[in-house]
Amino acid sequence: MALTSLDRAKQQYLEQQVASASPERLLTLLYDRLLVDIDRAASAQDAEDWVAAGTHLTHAQWIVSELNGSLTDAWDGSDELRGVYVYLTGRLITANVSRDRGATAECRELVAPLRDAWHAAAELSVADTARSASAVG
Repeated sequence: MALTSLDRAKQQYLEQQVASASPERLLTLLYDRLLVDIDRAASAQDAEDWVAAGTHLTHAQWIVSELNGSLTDAWDGSDELRGVYVYLTGRLITANVSRDRGATAECRELVAPLRDAWHAAAELSVADTARSASAVG
């Protein structure tokens, strides 16, 4: 499928946004997209469009793999979050292979509060950085 000039412009814009994003913003972008993939997979499962569901669930697995790979052992919570990511990956695979709508719903229930927590943490980080910069300046 050939990209139109509008599609190319959208792709370039997205690439620029990602390339210039802070680590906090990248993390929240990943969580946002993870939730989008899970929601799209659920809709596709409801419509019995197994190819589309598989595409979204596979992309969701890739995002979870990226999130897992970004964890550092320097953070005390990394082991617990790594365990969540491993469990989530297993449920995404089950949702895909078994066409299990319940597993997809469970994934959403796991991801939504994590996404919200990371957004809140990112907002605090940005606010702390702004306060520090104004105190120095």
